[in-house]
Amino acid sequence: MSKIMVVDDDPHLRELVRAQLTGGGFGVCTAADGREALQKIGEENPDLVIADVMMPRMDGFELCRCLRQYYENLPVLMLTAKSGIADKVRGFELGADDYLTKPFAGDELLMRVRALLRRYKIEASQSAQAGAVTIDGASRSVTVDNERMDIPRKEFDLLFKLAGFPGRTFSRAQLIEDIWGYDFEGNERTLDVHIGRLRERFPPERSRFKITTVRGLGYRLEVLP
Repeated sequence: MSKIMVVDDDPHLRELVRAQLTGGGFGVCTAADGREALQKIGEENPDLVIADVMMPRMDGFELCRCLRQYYENLPVLMLTAKSGIADKVRGFELGADDYLTKPFAGDELLMRVRALLRRYKIEASQSAQAGAVTIDGASRSVTVDNERMDIPRKEFDLLFKLAGFPGRTFSRAQLIEDIWGYDFEGNERTLDVHIGRLRERFPPERSRFKITTVRGLGYRLEVLP
């Protein structure tokens, strides 16, 4: 069971979010502000942090900055009553992974939490092998026949996702949600372009795998003999 830390100075909102998360099958711990969250985080060891922006003593922005400094692989979802783009930009620049404006529906909160956990699970994987290609999650590098290649982040994440489950078909919607996030505002063409770039970088005769289009469904990676 994944554990979520909820950080908010409003006790009513903390309990509301706790109820929504426990109803969705998550364990929950809470803190009233950023300082308390930092004090508890080592003991509680959460898998994801949900933090309000406006809090006394230490606000959500400062908490996010500290988390990115000391807990690089911990996903952060920020809650705020503000919908201004400037606040969202600041949060993302400090390392927030997602942003949810209050009031919000419980179902949307759960979908965003699950999407973030899936995304970080992909990145936390140590390595994947696809034919002659080794994908290293720790160094975020790709090696083909002992030759290292550095590829853009989204291409890496997409290749890692497909290579981690060879032969499995992923829908376009699932790949977009896992790689770009639940509230991605682009379209499926973005995914198709990235698939095309991976195919160009890794021709089957050298990589010993191919990315197959499953018409009407999505894509799958197939390892060649």
